[in-house]
This record gives sequence, C-alpha cells and structure tokens, in this order.
Amino acid sequence: MPCTVIESACYHAERAELEVLFTTGRRYLYHQVPADAAEAFCGSRIKGRHFNARIRGRYAFTEIEEEA
Repeated sequence: MPCTVIESACYHAERAELEVLFTTGRRYLYHQVPADAAEAFCGSRIKGRHFNARIRGRYAFTEIEEEA
C-alpha cells in the first residue's frame, strides 16, 4: 500500500541512521536508530502510522537541506 506521507526510506547501517524522504520533499536523518527498528519500519505495511508510533519523537534527527 503506498504511503501518503513517506516517499522513501533508507537505512545506513554503518552509521545507524535512518534517512526518510517525505512526500513534501523534505528529507531527514534519524540518528542512532537500531537496525531492528529500521527493519521494522521499512517492512511495515502502513509506514506513516509506524513512523509516528515508533520513530518520530524517539530519535534525534537532522534535516538534510537540498543543495542549490
């Protein structure tokens, strides 16, 4: 099922960072995300709901600014 708020997600295991691109075009890196948490998120059927319940507010993040 397509997600209406999350365009894509990618886990960088070597840095324990979850990169999330939202449909708004904003991109964030969530820091110190355990591999099992990232795998559960990426494998979830309803990513927006899973993100809000298990990722948002639990991990520090940095917004990635698009380069001009």
